[in-house]
Amino acid sequence: MIERQPAQTPEHRAGRGATDISIELTGLTKAYRDVLALSDVTLEVPSGVVFGYVGPNGAGKTTTIRILVGLMRPTGGGARIRGADTVRNREAAQCRIGYLPGQFVAYPDLTAEQYLDYLAHLRGGVEPSVRRDMIDRLDLEPGHRIGAMSHGNRQKVGLVQAFMSRPDVLVLDEPTTGLDPLVQREFLAMVREVRDAGGTVFLSSHVLSEVEAVADTVGMLRKGRLIEVRSVAELTRRAVRRIDLLFAAEVPDPDELRRLPGVRRVDRWAQRIQVEVQGSTAELLKTVAGYDVIDIVSREPDLEEIFLGYYGQD
Repeated sequence: MIERQPAQTPEHRAGRGATDISIELTGLTKAYRDVLALSDVTLEVPSGVVFGYVGPNGAGKTTTIRILVGLMRPTGGGARIRGADTVRNREAAQCRIGYLPGQFVAYPDLTAEQYLDYLAHLRGGVEPSVRRDMIDRLDLEPGHRIGAMSHGNRQKVGLVQAFMSRPDVLVLDEPTTGLDPLVQREFLAMVREVRDAGGTVFLSSHVLSEVEAVADTVGMLRKGRLIEVRSVAELTRRAVRRIDLLFAAEVPDPDELRRLPGVRRVDRWAQRIQVEVQGSTAELLKTVAGYDVIDIVSREPDLEEIFLGYYGQD
């Protein structure tokens, strides 16, 4: 039996009721001749969650996404969107998805307005006010020909077409490439709104600060294997934090601090001690409480540091 790794909201983890599953991967495997791009990836993502999918280049993120949106068949296992198999019931699955590929390409001779009209027609109609709101929020000039647009403006067109049908599931591969900071901020607000309305966002990005800003849960992929699925809060708690302590006079013995639970490293410079600790800091704070501490600075790790802790600096 394959053990599923659930990506859950805080409410779901606390046991406050079951949550519908929007994305289900079961033993997902993809091989290209002798190269194994994905190996037995199993995951459940409920509704109302932003799921961050991270990993180095070549880890298998884009392969997962292409299978998820029905553009590629797996070698083994399967994927479901709101219960619809992405191979056997491809059309039903795709109707629930808004998708932005990592390299968004549109018809260059059409204006953005014409292109969005075309896609809205394929979707069976899109509420005009919703599309207009997306265009305004992303500061897109819809009358311009796509082929004459900058990369950032073409990316805005891609975002509008992904969001405008208000799909149950948004699948976004490197969505903020080329966007200026103000538009990036608006995009993150749009993602949060989708989640708050009960939608699911599957977000793959190399911009780890972006993932950290909106993701409820993060899945880490390495060499085609899903090695970790945790909430951002859990990852942060388990990561190593750095605490700087400044003492007025007597300084605790660094060797005593090194023996405390969770302490990974202790450095001393005169009246200042820097401690790296994983997990609870209770024992550390209890030990230094008997000294005259005049300053404490705790630096929480960000997702990039956690990511490097898993994958190294390569």
